[in-house]
Amino acid sequence: MAKEFTDSEMDNLLAQESLIVIDFWAEWCGPCKKLSPVIDELAEEYDGVVDIRKCDVEENVEVASKFGVMAIPTIVLVKGGKEITRRTGTIKKDQLKSLIEENK
Repeated sequence: MAKEFTDSEMDNLLAQESLIVIDFWAEWCGPCKKLSPVIDELAEEYDGVVDIRKCDVEENVEVASKFGVMAIPTIVLVKGGKEITRRTGTIKKDQLKSLIEENK
């Protein structure tokens, strides 16, 4: 299962050099709920290799604001504290896996 990415952890997490995948979501978002199991599966598959996190935009406004998230679900890949790519809307597991493989 993917861990939460919170406002209080933001600076420490962004200081990592390794790849972080952040899934921006909200409880009321239907497409986010469909994507959630995919994120959890990939978090298990990449455990110890890629840090895959979920960020509730309503509870972690600072993180969502820093990344300029205007629509959800949004997936942001970060490496060395910098955003390297993003996808807004639903994404298939194999597509997200390809993005991770290209950037890890």
